Amino acid sequence: MPTPSGHTTAIRASKVQGSSVKNMAGEKIGHIEDVVLDKMSNNIMFAVVGFGGFLGIGEKFHPLPWSLLNYSKEEDAYVVPLSKEVLQQAPAYEIKDLTAADGASAIREKSYGYYNTHKDWN
Repeated sequence: MPTPSGHTTAIRASKVQGSSVKNMAGEKIGHIEDVVLDKMSNNIMFAVVGFGGFLGIGEKFHPLPWSLLNYSKEEDAYVVPLSKEVLQQAPAYEIKDLTAADGASAIREKSYGYYNTHKDWN
């Protein structure tokens, strides 16, 4: 069964990691560093998107709700309906903090709240 953008619903995490993330204007704004999964609910908690920095120094990691990412074959990237400025001001963390305390529900709540996105967990 295809997704709304016409892609299959199944994808390997290794294919997602490293993919570019662009805004609606086609500007590259980051890359997918990782995908954090919830083993208990079988849901994706969020995609970890890296912005800025050089060779991992000074890079910020933003937990983006998976539902905001839409793969575009034409762009060869995930496209988000957000401006670069919105993403620069978004909650950012050290990558190790994103999986501490079982995905740190406070981080997930803050991220989903910032992007005003529906929570897909209880």
